[in-house]
Amino acid sequence: MTQEIQKTLRDSAAMRWTALLLLALAMFCSYIFMDILSPIKDLMQEYRGWDSTAFGTMQGSEVFLNVFVFFLIFAGIILDKMGVRFTAVLSAAVMLTGAIVKWYAVTDYFTGSSLEVWFNNNLNYIPVFDELGVSPFYEGMPASAKFAACGFMIFGCGCEMAGITVSRGIVKWFKGREMALAMGSEMALARLGVATCMIFSPFFAKLGGNISVSRSVAFGVVLMCIALIMTIVYFFMDKKLDSQTGEAEEKDDPFKISDLGQILTSSGFWLVALLCVLYYSAIFPFQKYAVNMLQCNLTLVEPSQDSFWASSSVTIVQYVIMLVVAAAGFASNFQKVKRNQLILLAISIISLITYCYMGYMRQSAESIFAVFPLLAVLITPILGSYVDHKGKAASMLILGSVLLIACHLTFAFILPLFKDSAVGGIIIAYATILVLGSSFSLVPASLWPSVPKLVDAKVIGSAYALIFWIQNIGLWLFPLLIGKVLDKSNPGVTDPTKFDYTAPLIMLASLGIAALLLGFVLKAVDKKKGLGLEEPNIK
Repeated sequence: MTQEIQKTLRDSAAMRWTALLLLALAMFCSYIFMDILSPIKDLMQEYRGWDSTAFGTMQGSEVFLNVFVFFLIFAGIILDKMGVRFTAVLSAAVMLTGAIVKWYAVTDYFTGSSLEVWFNNNLNYIPVFDELGVSPFYEGMPASAKFAACGFMIFGCGCEMAGITVSRGIVKWFKGREMALAMGSEMALARLGVATCMIFSPFFAKLGGNISVSRSVAFGVVLMCIALIMTIVYFFMDKKLDSQTGEAEEKDDPFKISDLGQILTSSGFWLVALLCVLYYSAIFPFQKYAVNMLQCNLTLVEPSQDSFWASSSVTIVQYVIMLVVAAAGFASNFQKVKRNQLILLAISIISLITYCYMGYMRQSAESIFAVFPLLAVLITPILGSYVDHKGKAASMLILGSVLLIACHLTFAFILPLFKDSAVGGIIIAYATILVLGSSFSLVPASLWPSVPKLVDAKVIGSAYALIFWIQNIGLWLFPLLIGKVLDKSNPGVTDPTKFDYTAPLIMLASLGIAALLLGFVLKAVDKKKGLGLEEPNIK
C-alpha cells in the first residue's frame, strides 16, 4: 500500500495545477502588455502623432528579432540546454526590460529629450533590411514609435521565449495525463489578459480626465513585475519536482544541430507550423486594430459625463462581472454533479448578458471587444478534455478555420450595413467577436498538444521554437500590412474613427481560407501516415 502513496509534486493534481497556474498567470500578464496600446490606437494618433503605418510598424516590431535575428531558434536551444525553470525566469526578466523601455518611449520625459532628437535623426535607413523591405523603422517614423519599437522587440524576445517554455513546462508536468486540458486551460486564462487590456488600458489612459497614454503602459510594466515573481515561484516548484523524481534538467541532454533534421523532415510538423502561422496571423494582428475597427463601423455616442456609465467605477464593476463570467464558465467544466454544472453555466451566461448590456450602455468599443476571450474560457477546457479522451485534433483545426473565415467576412461586409443601427450593430459585433474567440480556442486545445506526437521528446523545445519562429513571421508582417493597407485604402482620411476596414479584413479572411485548405491536407496526411493527430492523448 505504501508504494501507492503519491510521491512527487507531479503526481499531486493540486501541485500539478498550481504549477500550471503560475505559468498561466505569467502569460496572462504578458498578453496584457502585448496589446496594451491596441485599444488606444486613436489616442496614439492624436497625442503622439502615430498614423496607421507607424502604429502597425511598431506593433509588428514585437517579433522582429525573433524572425530576422533568429532569436526564437536560440531560445529553443536555451530551453533544451538549460531547462524549463531557468528559461522561464529569463524570459520574464527580458519581458520586463523591454516593457520599461517601451514605457519610457511614450512618456512626456522622452518628448523633447536628447534621446528623441537622436531617434529623429537616426535609424531612418537600415542597410540590407531596407533593401529587403523588412526594416522595423522608416524615414519619417515618429521618434517615440521608433524607441517604443526597440522596447517592444526586447519584450517580444522574452514573450515568445516564455511561450515555448510554458508549452514545454506543461508537457513536463502533464505528459500522460490531461495535457490538452492543461494547455487549453492555460491559454484560456492567459487570454483573459486580452479582455483585461481592452478594459483597463483606456481606463488608465483617461483616468481623472487627464489623458496620458504612458499610464496605460505603466500599468503593463507593473504586471510584468508580477509575471517575474510568478516564474521565480515556479522555479522552486520545478526544482523540487526534479529532486523528487531524480530526473536531470534538460541541460544534461545536450542539443545538437543535427537533431533539427528529424523536425524539418516531418511533413506533419510543417503542416502544423504553416497552419499555426496562418491562423495566428489572422487573429493577433487583428486584435491590435479590432477596437479601432469597431469605432469605425459602429455609431457610438458617449454617455453624459455625469452619468454612471461614464464613471470610472463602472469599469471596475464590468471587469468583476467579466471575471464571474470566466470563473463560473471555467469551473463548470470540472463539476461531476450535473446540477452544479448547470448552475455555474447559468451564472456564467447571465453574467455574460449583463456584461454585454453594460458595454452597450457605455458605448465603448474597447469594452465591446473585451468579450473576445470569454466564450473561449468556457469552451477551451471542454475542447481540451475532448481531445484528451476522444481525439479529432485535425478536425477541430478545420472547424476553427471555417469560423475564422466567417467572422472576418462578417466584420468586412455585414457589420458596416448596421452602422446606423445602434442596437443591431452592437449585437452583431458581440456575436461575431464571441464566435471568433471560440474559434481561437480550438488552436491551443488541438494544435499544441499534437506537437509531441510529431517529434522526439528531447527536441520538443526546439520544435516549439521553430513553430513559434514561423508563426512570428506572420505576426511581424501582418500588423505592418494592415497599417499600410489601411492608409492606402483610406487616402486623405485623418479622423481615426472614419477608416474603411474592408480591404484589411478581406486579407485576413484569405488567411483563414488558406488555413482551411491546409487543415484538409493535414487530416489526409495524418490518415495516410498514422501520425495520431485524430487519436486521443489519454489511452
